[in-house]
Amino acid sequence: MIREAIEVVVSGGSLSMEAAAQAMNKIMIGEATPAQFGAFVTALRLKGETVDEIAGMAQVMRQHSLRVELDGTMVDTCGTGGDGSRTFNISTAAAFVAAGAGAKVAKHGNRAMSGSSGSADVLEALGVNITLSPESVARCIDETGFGFMFAQGFHPSMRFAAGPRREIGIRTVFNILGPLTNPAGAGAQVIGVADASTAAKMAQALNRLGSRRALVVHGNDGLDEITIADSTQVWELNEGAVSEYLISPEDLGFSKSPLSEVQVSDTGQSARMLRDVLNGSAGAARDIVLLNAAAALLAGGQVDNLQDGVAAAAKSIDEGGAKSRMEAFIALSRHLE
Repeated sequence: MIREAIEVVVSGGSLSMEAAAQAMNKIMIGEATPAQFGAFVTALRLKGETVDEIAGMAQVMRQHSLRVELDGTMVDTCGTGGDGSRTFNISTAAAFVAAGAGAKVAKHGNRAMSGSSGSADVLEALGVNITLSPESVARCIDETGFGFMFAQGFHPSMRFAAGPRREIGIRTVFNILGPLTNPAGAGAQVIGVADASTAAKMAQALNRLGSRRALVVHGNDGLDEITIADSTQVWELNEGAVSEYLISPEDLGFSKSPLSEVQVSDTGQSARMLRDVLNGSAGAARDIVLLNAAAALLAGGQVDNLQDGVAAAAKSIDEGGAKSRMEAFIALSRHLE
């Protein structure tokens, strides 16, 4: 099947969702050779992936992942990486703030690709045991409102793709599949993208995959978050319909700040900045976390609009909810496997 898929894509054709899923399954069970993998993903990249192709591949990747079984709406905040911004881990800080405001957060993440630290790196620096089993992640979410699924551990079939991806060295469809394959089946998401051309496709793919509500965001300064330095494009999926709009910090009561105020040089500095925000420090780092936490709360249904989301996020920090959720999660993770 993989050879037939390569032939279709190389000739400029697009795959149905089913055909893309069949090709992906060959990759996930180790039946695609490294040469076939490289030809397939490179041809897709050159042609441009369609919504059907992305959704079909994500569906199979979900089927091959370990699963976290939970009831209720889970929220995830993540990004594709690749923006080269070297900002501190904004999405992780925003996830703790959302948890402190009442969201159930099932964070899915990995080590750094482009930034100074990925979510796995910064959580490890904070003292978290990041290699938890699905059962332990579920317990963390139940008891603390926050859980972390380390992508490397939850997607064992990705081992067949890891080597060829490294050797190819270019961005491929696999760079956008991670945020679409949350092992807890999070139905509410904020996904940051570094490449705006993929944003609408990702929102439509989430719709095909059954997501209830999601905000796919791209800062006009290139950031794969809602940015504090410029306006941000948003593609919002809400009950089957995708709308596109623009937001700016001023719309939500903030002044713009340069990205240099939220950039860090290493994981340790990222962890310190995250702690400072949750301890109540004012400044650009707090502001950008509030913006992104507001989006998470909107996606999760805790608030009805971004303005209310900012207020709820600020309350989560100022009344200690975010910090207490973080500390409880760190402590519990250390006692689990």
